Amino acid sequence: SADGGRNLSLDSIPMGLPMSDPAAWTTAMNNLGMAPMGMTGQPLLPDFDPALGMMTGIPPINPMMPGLGIVPPPIPPDMPAVKEIIHCKSCTLFPPNPHLPPPATRERPPGCKTVFVGGLPENGTEQIIMEVFEQCGEVIAIRKSKKNFCHIRFAEEFMVDKALYLSGYRIRLGSSTDKKDTGRLHVDFAQARDDLYEWECKQRMLAREERHRRRLEEERFRPPSPPPVVHYSDHECSVVAEKLKDDTKFLEAIQTLLTWIERGEVNRRTANNFYSMIQSANSHIRRLVNEKAAHEKEMEEAKEKFKLALSGILVQFEQIVAVYHSASKQKAWDHFTKAQRKNISVWCKQAEEIRNIHNDELMGIRREEEMEMSDEEIEDLSEMKETEESALVSQVEALKEENDSLRWQLDAYRNEVELLKQEQGKASRDEDTTKEQQMKLLQQALQGMQKHLLKVQDEYKKREVELEKVREDKLKIETLLENLKEQESSTSRVCACSQEKECPVEKTLSNSPVKSEREVLLVGIISTFLHVHPFGASIEYICSYLQRLDSKICTAEVEVLMTRLQNTFRQELSGVGASLEKRWKFCGFDGLKMT
Repeated sequence: SADGGRNLSLDSIPMGLPMSDPAAWTTAMNNLGMAPMGMTGQPLLPDFDPALGMMTGIPPINPMMPGLGIVPPPIPPDMPAVKEIIHCKSCTLFPPNPHLPPPATRERPPGCKTVFVGGLPENGTEQIIMEVFEQCGEVIAIRKSKKNFCHIRFAEEFMVDKALYLSGYRIRLGSSTDKKDTGRLHVDFAQARDDLYEWECKQRMLAREERHRRRLEEERFRPPSPPPVVHYSDHECSVVAEKLKDDTKFLEAIQTLLTWIERGEVNRRTANNFYSMIQSANSHIRRLVNEKAAHEKEMEEAKEKFKLALSGILVQFEQIVAVYHSASKQKAWDHFTKAQRKNISVWCKQAEEIRNIHNDELMGIRREEEMEMSDEEIEDLSEMKETEESALVSQVEALKEENDSLRWQLDAYRNEVELLKQEQGKASRDEDTTKEQQMKLLQQALQGMQKHLLKVQDEYKKREVELEKVREDKLKIETLLENLKEQESSTSRVCACSQEKECPVEKTLSNSPVKSEREVLLVGIISTFLHVHPFGASIEYICSYLQRLDSKICTAEVEVLMTRLQNTFRQELSGVGASLEKRWKFCGFDGLKMT
């Protein structure tokens, strides 16, 4: 056949002759991606340095074992489509029939660097195998079997693809035609434990790098942790107490105080220090209230400025619109061109729209102010009663909690007394005197607690009675408000008569300690406020209530007015030491008898 004739002709080529065209040999080896070599065995590329060695620990794997997938080998992209003859120093490789299908291979294992080579000549040695396959890449180890096959391990994975390209080639040692000197190469993937171990190590290294990269990303986007809070000590306590008095460092100090209390740093030794710090925090409330009032004042001033500026802008808009309307009249309109008339009419419409928008905004602001004023007048009295009632309710709840705590302390003392009684029988006579003293002290403490509990219960009953009185007063004031609303219609008729009597009233007011109608109103409101506060109230508390009605009222004005009316208002001191406080009380009923 033609194939047989071709094979015979190829076998009859004398191999001892030198190459006639070394350039063609070099081109063919470059197309295969191998280092070209001359007939004498010297490499044509000087930097090619193959490494030899034995691979241990890899058992031979037969490609015909059951369970191995048979797939065609992939063709490397740098390999030529038509295979050529390859001449080596000790052997010659003849390409397979191009019309035959490509040789089948098994499925490639992960990280494969080892190939199975079958169909070797019986007389083939490791040196010949190295000579053929070292041109595919660096060979790490060769393990040859007696049954004409071997395993070759390369340094890199891509070298395996070059070795698979030689699958199907027929090899002939020298120029001999003996069967022992010929064979057909079958190159396939081999499964080696070393390759799998290196591949797993590489995958673990990549996973570690990925985890490290993700950890760095998370740490980069993670918000910084808050600074640690110092531990409690007497020095740190004094530092925090000074910071609580400073407005700029109050937030840091109050956070430290909260952390200490939550940690349980409060005990009998440190209770006074913590109480002083809590008292400083309580005094900061007044500063906050004053700051809020200042901000509200600034907001009111800003609103007034905005209203004035908006009204000025509206006046200018009105003037501009008046200019457009006068220009649209017959006398001036006929002298403009069509384009000029069109522009003037468009500008006029735009100016009117903007003016209407600003006018609606200003009217809305005025409406809101009127609604706020009317709501405040109606709700002030009801809010006053609600605040007082809520204050009394909170006091009653505080008394209940104190009553419960006293009962628990009383139970604790009783348990201690019982324990002491039980231990008294077991103790010796020498300890009887000390125990008797302890018993006496505990009994005295128990009697004092019982007396205090009775006082608290009496005060609780008094507060409940006062709460009922306040509720009755609230109902009376609501009825009075309804009567006042009915009398508002009749007050307009009496205005003329009141105008005639203004002169004598002014004379009497000039002689009395109350000098104006505004002061009379203040005296009435303060008297009503103090009447529902029988235990008195501080000047700051009174002024905070009055500033809800009129923000222009100041503390000095109210205090001067109340000092002038000594028969109506009386100032008393309450508390001891740091808790000393001045309170004003209403004494009009007693002053009426005296005057």
